[in-house]
Amino acid sequence: MEAMPLMSQKWELLVGILAVATMTVGNLAALAQSNLKRMLAFSSIAHVGYILIGLVASSGGRTDRGISAVMFYLLAYTFMNIGAFAILIYMRREGMKNETLDDFTGLSRRAPGAAIAMLVFLFSLAGIPPTAGFAAKLSIFYAAIQGGYYWLAIIGILNSAVAAYYYLRVVVIMYMREPVGEFPPPVSSPLLWAGIALALAGTILLGILPGGVLEAARTSVIMLI
Repeated sequence: MEAMPLMSQKWELLVGILAVATMTVGNLAALAQSNLKRMLAFSSIAHVGYILIGLVASSGGRTDRGISAVMFYLLAYTFMNIGAFAILIYMRREGMKNETLDDFTGLSRRAPGAAIAMLVFLFSLAGIPPTAGFAAKLSIFYAAIQGGYYWLAIIGILNSAVAAYYYLRVVVIMYMREPVGEFPPPVSSPLLWAGIALALAGTILLGILPGGVLEAARTSVIMLI
C-alpha cells in the first residue's frame, strides 16, 4: 500500500490469485489430515488466504475497510489459534494423546472443560457465529464486496464451507463417540487454564462485540493514510 499505490491495478490480480490458491491448497491439505496438529498447521495457510482478500479489497475499494478487516482478523486469529494449541498442551500434560483425530474420541467425557473450550475455538476457526472468527471473516468478505471483488468473496465463502467440515469433524469425534480406556487423574494447571480462559474471552467477546475493535482499527488506518 505504501510502496506501489499507483500500481495496484497490476498487483491486485496477482495477490487475488495468490489468495485463492492459498485458501484452496491450505483447506484441501487440512481436509486430508488425520493428525490434528498438521490439520491446524495447514488450516493456518488457508487463513492467510482470507487475510490476502482484505489486502486486495483495500486496493480497489475503501482502504480503511480492507486494512482494518485484516487487522481485526489477525487479532481474532491470535486468540482462537493460541487457544486451540493450548488445549493440545493441556492434553499432553494430562497424559492424553493429542496427535491423531482418534485421540480426541470422547474428550467431552474425559475432560469436559477442555472439550467445551476446544469446541469454541474450532467454531471460531470455522467462522461460525457468534465467535471472533465469524466476525473476522464477515469483515473480510464485506470489504471485498465493497471493493467490487465479488469473485473473491464467493470463493472465500466456498472455502469456509470446506474448512467447516474438517473443524466440525473434530467436534463430532469429541462429543459423539465414546471414550476408550481409563481416565487419568487431572493435573492442576492454573496458569495454563488462565491462558485458555483469556483466549476464550477474546474469542467470544470479539464475536459478540466486534464493533469497537473494528472501529479502532479503521481509525488507526485513516490516521496512517
